[in-house]
Amino acid sequence: MDFSNYIENQENYFRKGNTLPISKRKKLLKNLKKEILSNEDKIFQALNNDLRKSNYETYLTEIGILISEIDLFLSNLKKWAKPKKVKSSLLSFPSSDYIYSEPYGKVLIISPWNYPFQLAVLPLMSAVAAGNTVVLKPSEHAPNTSSLIKEIIEKIFDKSHALVVEGAAETASKLLEYRWDYIFFTGSVKIGKIVATAAAKHLTPTTLELGGKNPCIIDDSVDLRLTSRRIVWGKFVNAGQTCIAPDFLIVKRNIKEQLVDHLSKEIERAYGKDPKESEDYPRIVNKTNLSRLSNMIKDTKILFGGEYDIETCYFSPTIIDEPRIDSPIMDEEIFGPILPIISYDDENQIEKLISKYEKPLALYVFSTNKIFSEKIIRKYSFGGGAINDTIIHVGNPNLPFGGVGYSGIGAYHGKSSFDLLSHKKSIVKKGNWLDIKIRYAPYKGKLEYVKKFFKLFS
Repeated sequence: MDFSNYIENQENYFRKGNTLPISKRKKLLKNLKKEILSNEDKIFQALNNDLRKSNYETYLTEIGILISEIDLFLSNLKKWAKPKKVKSSLLSFPSSDYIYSEPYGKVLIISPWNYPFQLAVLPLMSAVAAGNTVVLKPSEHAPNTSSLIKEIIEKIFDKSHALVVEGAAETASKLLEYRWDYIFFTGSVKIGKIVATAAAKHLTPTTLELGGKNPCIIDDSVDLRLTSRRIVWGKFVNAGQTCIAPDFLIVKRNIKEQLVDHLSKEIERAYGKDPKESEDYPRIVNKTNLSRLSNMIKDTKILFGGEYDIETCYFSPTIIDEPRIDSPIMDEEIFGPILPIISYDDENQIEKLISKYEKPLALYVFSTNKIFSEKIIRKYSFGGGAINDTIIHVGNPNLPFGGVGYSGIGAYHGKSSFDLLSHKKSIVKKGNWLDIKIRYAPYKGKLEYVKKFFKLFS
């Protein structure tokens, strides 16, 4: 595998300024929106083939988010790209000071399989909107979606502007050997470290969208039915294969049994008595991941579910009671439809449990006690989250989405995507009508004047 010609072509394309005109960027975004909408049925079919997602879930979590983001960029791109005038410093008087948004250049995007359309196309369109070229490597574990993405992108973009490279892990490894101006990766912490190591060789800036064990805390002040409905939706959408899904519940001991009862009823309300027959319940991406999940529930107390079928990659919504903290299910991110429940009596127990793990990508707290909720979200470090709901923060383009520590580096969505993929260049435009000479050598006798100047204008 040799991608040097493609990369060199993108370098030349960028150097000639072909990616810079705002009118061109907006035209490409309009064409992308048109292609997404005209290929809606193909997208539905590809996601159904890869993950057995329903049309509703595909539109909600893949297509709809992209269309909203494209519309936001089309409405605001000219304003975002315009040099931003900022307040000048009296130390540089007289001057006019600006921040210029400058594209990085060649951007490599390596996208995951769990939301294979949205998590590939959103970074790509954001990078293009910021004026970059893109090489996108979609996940081989969602081959139908990967193939469709390639078809759509090749119809809109010159390969010197945006190129889709399909392949397995060795393809990603080969791409990481080249020098990029920016790398955007979504996936596991393990692979994220490999990407970071490769980027460090050339001091390439990166965005790493990773994961973690996302806690969901429930006190005894909540409406159990409403709480259960929101947890079931956030946990089992995409069969739990969501990086910001609640990973485990920490529930006040005196309401645990009632909560389990409500969770069970809400699962049945959503997916029926047999979720395997539900058109709305997706499948695990492959047999390897299903085997990983089935091993997790060995030697655990199953309160609900626990059924799986290795041949069809079906794994039922499952609730686990009080797993050991050193068990496999509590040792790593679950990334599937298994929901452990751990009870607590006081806040010290919550702290002891959460502190066992690295900073998660998300945290959720359900409570009508505003003091308790506010204390929780301020006390713990995590990427983002919600009070009295799950995963909805990802749908607001005004909220930056990203992790902290082991759960990731960098945040995007909306204007944050444009800012993330643009270098902010600081420029001072100095006037010539006045030149304050105190700054020039020799400095003898000037120190006191400088001290007074700083004191006066600080």
